[in-house]
Amino acid sequence: MQLEPGTTLLQYRLSEKIGEGGMGVVWRAVDTSLQRDVAIKVLPETFAADDERLARFDREARLLASLNHPHIAGIYGIHHTDGVHFLAMEYVAGEDLQARLARGPLTIENALRIAREVATGLEAAHESGVVHRDLKPANVKLGADGKAKVLDFGLAKVADAASGASGDSMMSPTITSAGTVAGVILGTASYMSPEQAAGQPIDRRCDIWAFGVLLYELLTGKRMFEGETVSHTLADVLRAEVDLVDLPSGVPRSVRALLRRCLERDPMRRLRDIGEARIVLSDALERPEEPEDEAPLHATTVAARGVRPAWLVAVLVPAIAIAGAGGWFLRGAPPPEPTRRFSLSMPNSGNLRQGDGRALAISPDGTRVVTRGGAGTDDIFYVRALDRFEPAALAGTSGAISPVFSPDGSWI
Repeated sequence: MQLEPGTTLLQYRLSEKIGEGGMGVVWRAVDTSLQRDVAIKVLPETFAADDERLARFDREARLLASLNHPHIAGIYGIHHTDGVHFLAMEYVAGEDLQARLARGPLTIENALRIAREVATGLEAAHESGVVHRDLKPANVKLGADGKAKVLDFGLAKVADAASGASGDSMMSPTITSAGTVAGVILGTASYMSPEQAAGQPIDRRCDIWAFGVLLYELLTGKRMFEGETVSHTLADVLRAEVDLVDLPSGVPRSVRALLRRCLERDPMRRLRDIGEARIVLSDALERPEEPEDEAPLHATTVAARGVRPAWLVAVLVPAIAIAGAGGWFLRGAPPPEPTRRFSLSMPNSGNLRQGDGRALAISPDGTRVVTRGGAGTDDIFYVRALDRFEPAALAGTSGAISPVFSPDGSWI
């Protein structure tokens, strides 16, 4: 069936073609029964070749249609007529993030707000058992009110169900489709998780990786992974260093730490729940931190990779408890908060040796720990506030030994 403006599919009258990709052609249309604009995604003819695959497609698409969230573009119906199989979806007026980023960088506040809205939509879908699998700027639309809506939720999985793909990422529409010219850069490859790029089984953690790549692009205006060809891009996804050096100086430390957690190549070390990202972003927006370039202490941008000696954890927990208790007796303050147990990983902590008391100090109120080591040397001191993800370098401490806090904790 030849489709063109004016063609009617059931009660939907096509008005203009607005997109085309591996999942089919997208039209803007009018639902003549409800008098509203909709988006019609016409699926490739190959989808209709196998009844079993179509049945699987219907089951998956009905699950997607059950999603109802302000930050997810909904699916209204699954239809077929005159040999044409199509989805009727919510039409979101406005521009997608890819077009918005092409016009220039966002402010940090706007980037964090949009990322929080995307995370909120992802969280709702994940809790319903739906994984997007193809999150990228082109699949996030900014409505007339400026609010973000995620498009094509879970359709990559629907496509796999309809096409019979079984985990082979090279069969996924997220990489290529019929008619794609070999060697052309496809933006989607830039947002694939390492396990997708390697053709391994995936779960919702692939969305968390893609979210991290998207957040980086929102903050910097640059793609994190972009090679000359699809193969080069996928190679970078699998092996290139995750470098956050281009982040603006005003990005909160908590957001930098969140990015590192999202962009762990090992899914077992990656952020487990996108809801945690939503919380971090909400805190960053509602309780802004002092910008790093104005703070008295400057946090290192190098992720700590040292070994955590068991003795360091064993010493820190009781020592912090003792310091807190001592401060309470001296000040006559209200009873301390309940005991909290945790571990700390300080920069180059593998260089510390048992009995090296000159390398460790704890503030009188038990909220900060100073240790020696980091950034490739072991003669600089770092301070770790217990409410922060990252330690911060102490200026002027090169060659210093035996750190000691003042009684009021105001200087070291």
